[in-house]
Amino acid sequence: MSPLVLAIAAAVAAFVAGGLLGRVVRIGAGERERAAALSAAHDAKTAAEAEAEAFRRDVAEPARAEIAQTREALQLRREKLDARAAELNERKARTREKVEAAQARLHQETTRLAQKEAALTAAAEAFDVLTAEARARHDEANALKTQIRTLATTVGRRQQEIATREQEIADLHDRVMAQAERLDALVEDHLGKLERLAQMSREEARRQLVDEMVREAKLEAAGRVKDARDDARRIAQREAQKVILKSIQRLAATTTIEHTVAPVLLTSDDQKGRIIGREGRNIRAFEAATGVEVVVDDTPDAVLVSSFDPVRREVARLSLSRLLADGRVHPARIEEIVEATREEIEEEIVQTGEQTALELQLHGLHPDLVKLVGRMKYRSSYGQNLLAHSIETAKLASLMAAELDLDARKARRAGLLHDIGKVLEENLEVPHAIAGMEIARRLQEHPDVANAIGAHHDDVPMATPIAALVQAADAASGARPGARRESLERYVERLKTLESLASTFDGVAQAYAIQAGREVRVVVDTGRVSDALAETLAVDISRQIEREMDYPGQIKVTVIREVRATATAR
Repeated sequence: MSPLVLAIAAAVAAFVAGGLLGRVVRIGAGERERAAALSAAHDAKTAAEAEAEAFRRDVAEPARAEIAQTREALQLRREKLDARAAELNERKARTREKVEAAQARLHQETTRLAQKEAALTAAAEAFDVLTAEARARHDEANALKTQIRTLATTVGRRQQEIATREQEIADLHDRVMAQAERLDALVEDHLGKLERLAQMSREEARRQLVDEMVREAKLEAAGRVKDARDDARRIAQREAQKVILKSIQRLAATTTIEHTVAPVLLTSDDQKGRIIGREGRNIRAFEAATGVEVVVDDTPDAVLVSSFDPVRREVARLSLSRLLADGRVHPARIEEIVEATREEIEEEIVQTGEQTALELQLHGLHPDLVKLVGRMKYRSSYGQNLLAHSIETAKLASLMAAELDLDARKARRAGLLHDIGKVLEENLEVPHAIAGMEIARRLQEHPDVANAIGAHHDDVPMATPIAALVQAADAASGARPGARRESLERYVERLKTLESLASTFDGVAQAYAIQAGREVRVVVDTGRVSDALAETLAVDISRQIEREMDYPGQIKVTVIREVRATATAR
């Protein structure tokens, strides 16, 4: 029996004993009765306790042992069940993994089969296309066979015609040879008559003719040598002038003042005092920070920033404008503004180079080349902006290369970089083309591009057609009317020289220089100049212009010969 049952039995026995004891007390009237009742109750209690002890010994203890054994058995059973459950879970997990792996392999196999099916479908379609092409080729072959048979028939007929013509030509050759023999005899007869009339043998006449030709050749050679010497002298003088102009462009104030000076407008004359500062400390600090000269007294309501370096000049101009707008002009503030402006200009130079490369679709330019391209924005050559000239040269070279089926990208790259030597601050002892070629090689540009840079002024031999295209594009960009600055006096003088030079030739009635001096139109007298002489006259005038004038680009000479008939109706 369970402990709960034993406890309930003991409680019932105690309750019964207590009830009996109370009844005896209530019923008994005397001490004796109470004693008897108490004795009976005690006996009953003792009997109940004995019964309970017997019950506990005979029933509760075995039941408690049985319960303990049952609990142990149940615990062992539970442990076995837990182990079994863990084993089942592990098997289930392994089974799930196997199922998932099988599903993945099934998916892969399905995908592979689908790909194979698609490949087979594509192969079948390709086979159908090839079959159709083979049939078409077979039909073409049959057609060609038919054409070959027709051509063979035609060739046979033509061979017969050629054989006939060869026979006719042989007969004609025989007749010609016979006539040639008769002509030789006639020539000998006439030569004999001429010798008798001239009283001179054939050898003497030949020697006299040779002597005359040698004398004329010597005169012509002497004239050509003189012309060559004159041309060489003029070319040397022209090249010397170019070298001198390139050198003095940075130094001669009369020709470069507008390219070396930048004005800064002032709102009042008090600002000049701020620029100068106490005992000149501000202007000295500004010139030391920027590397330029500041001219204060020459121009009213303005100061001039003077420097041969256009980048320094621009930095100084912007810095001075910002200092005057800020109002705080002292050495520390000057250094701060100048440094900030210099960084801004350098960033703008890099951005300009990158935008130019992007515009021309040139990728992979070295960062140093990008910076040099950006510096072109602040340079000029004969009044023409160097960056605009380089971009124009690059586009012209690219178009010409594309028309000739050459590498347009290389031509465009060489056209952009051809004047890169003009913005270099080193290599001052070599021409700018050589300096540009050296910097391009150092920065690992393509050898064809480097050669085009160095050869655009014939400083080195041209190695590729791209070099010739870059040279032609450079000349075309510089010779374009209005591209480069030219004084009015020189322009008018060139036009007058062209007209007067053309008017010196015999038969010229009028001469006009048009198209900004790029063309000369000459009107000739029809009675003195024929159509054949008009063409010769145009060549003679062009050669005379080449010998006596120095001009950019080329000049076209047009000779006009016309007949005018005039009548008056009365």
